[in-house]
Amino acid sequence: MTPVRLRRARAALAALAACLLPLAAPAAPAMAATAAEAPAAVRAGADGPPPLTDGFGLTQTGAATGSATNFVVTVTTAQVAGPHTIRILLPADYAARPDKRYPVLYFLHGASDNPSSPALAYPALTAAQSMITVIPDGGLRGWYADWLDQNTAAGAQNWETFHLTQVLPFVDANLRTRTDRAHRAVGGLSMGGFGALHYAQDRPDLFGQVLTMSGANDLSTDEMIIRGAVVATLTNAGTVLCGPSDGHPCALDFGPTVSSDAIFGSPYPVFGADWRWNAADPASRLARLAGTGIAVYTGNGNNSPSDMEFWAEGTAKRVKQRLDALGLPHHYVDYGDGTGWGADCHGGHTPGCWAQDLVDYVPRLEAAFAAAP
Repeated sequence: MTPVRLRRARAALAALAACLLPLAAPAAPAMAATAAEAPAAVRAGADGPPPLTDGFGLTQTGAATGSATNFVVTVTTAQVAGPHTIRILLPADYAARPDKRYPVLYFLHGASDNPSSPALAYPALTAAQSMITVIPDGGLRGWYADWLDQNTAAGAQNWETFHLTQVLPFVDANLRTRTDRAHRAVGGLSMGGFGALHYAQDRPDLFGQVLTMSGANDLSTDEMIIRGAVVATLTNAGTVLCGPSDGHPCALDFGPTVSSDAIFGSPYPVFGADWRWNAADPASRLARLAGTGIAVYTGNGNNSPSDMEFWAEGTAKRVKQRLDALGLPHHYVDYGDGTGWGADCHGGHTPGCWAQDLVDYVPRLEAAFAAAP
């Protein structure tokens, strides 16, 4: 490759990573400060988080922080390198109703985010009256998968194992949950939208409802921009756009740089080398969601390719077409440029739109839980 072409390729990757940045929730709609965000650890008791017992390969590090209904625990596990936060939202009557068990939504965040951020406790989630919400750490770019290469600079990266065989039973053992699939849902935004479909397809025995908002729903060669965005997080292509440090980490730095092949092997469609990407593509595995409640939300990014939502809409439309062809019922919302979809949504890949998605979705989910036997 000539130096000019190499520079152009690097610039394209950098632009792609910049486009990817809004996959995270860097800023949520303004919320009033609450005791749930108190920095000091709150000991278990009448006014604090319920006590949780280690198990299933998870070890807590220190006391939970937050309130009795909105708190964060930090755990370590051999499955994923480093400490990991889990935010848990309990309904207001949880402590007062020791005889009651609750359905659970596992809500998966986007790239470069972390459950320690209070922004992930969206108002519609904290206002839920009849369900528990669990927001587990999915890493800055974990992509909700057990990586093919466990020997990168990032260390152990078994995210699916961590969530489905450790976090899920840990929650069921410590909280009063309904443990059948009809009363358990998985949902997420952007990277987490991919994760939600991926988990619901891999383990239909665990989840009776699935939600994808602005999701990376298609990893096939039909949507190479999405595949390229995943690669950009692995190779840290966007760090060339990071300015001088002001003491804060650059949001385009997703951690130790690893190979483009680290998660699903080669992403390049040459002689079938990318078969693992195709095997993990949610849009190609929708038949596995038969009997599952499905919800898909997207905007249009104001029809601008520079907004990640433009590409997310393409994957959402493809998912809808295939669900229709399969005859699978689903709830589909394309709010376009955001007109009429909440005061803070303007059609982009932004928290203001996701907050309104949840305003629409949460009552539907609670109704589905209530109707389940």
